[in-house]
Amino acid sequence: MKVAKSINNRPVNRFWKIIRYGMLLYGITNRLARIGIEIAPYYWVKEGRNGYNPPLIKGSSAEYTTKYLDQKELEKICLDIPGFNTDEMITGMKNGQLCVGLMHQGQCVAFMFIELNDFVFRHRTFQLANDEAYLLNMWTLHAYRGKNIAPYLRYQCYLLLAEMGRGTPYSITAYFNKSSRRFKEKLQAKNLNLYLYIGFFKKFHWNFLLKNYVS
Repeated sequence: MKVAKSINNRPVNRFWKIIRYGMLLYGITNRLARIGIEIAPYYWVKEGRNGYNPPLIKGSSAEYTTKYLDQKELEKICLDIPGFNTDEMITGMKNGQLCVGLMHQGQCVAFMFIELNDFVFRHRTFQLANDEAYLLNMWTLHAYRGKNIAPYLRYQCYLLLAEMGRGTPYSITAYFNKSSRRFKEKLQAKNLNLYLYIGFFKKFHWNFLLKNYVS
């Protein structure tokens, strides 16, 4: 009985899920980051509609619409997400980021952000041209996961960006986050560069280009 209880403990279940979904190294690097040692390889990724068929939501896509969310709407939505920290997202909105929500029966079931200006990630500055955009911070309501919501919203954002003349979207994928990498593969996104960020105690920072995939 004691063994059965230990297996059903939340920490054990969480650890098993990390191993099962190939996120062990991702979890280890997160632990190291807590003590001030950051080792974070990441991909610079190109996304877009080319060669990518429009995804469909499981059910009726006609029941879903997209809209730009304002700060008050985002804050209200995040109140219902336990442990969700909105400070970084609100700061991004104040600095010009767009937040696109996917609505179903008047409720926001997913959202993501679009950056149109140059930005800094892991102490490295990424510059965006006038026809480019950076996609980040996607989240889906738990009750709607497994319905192909995230790819659908991503594609809708591609369409919105094309209307703005921003038809070249990019994103960043953590190398150790296999779940995120599988999602990008599903989008038929293309890895352009592999970088390695190393940081010590928030005082020393280095970025290295490990591989360039552009022929």
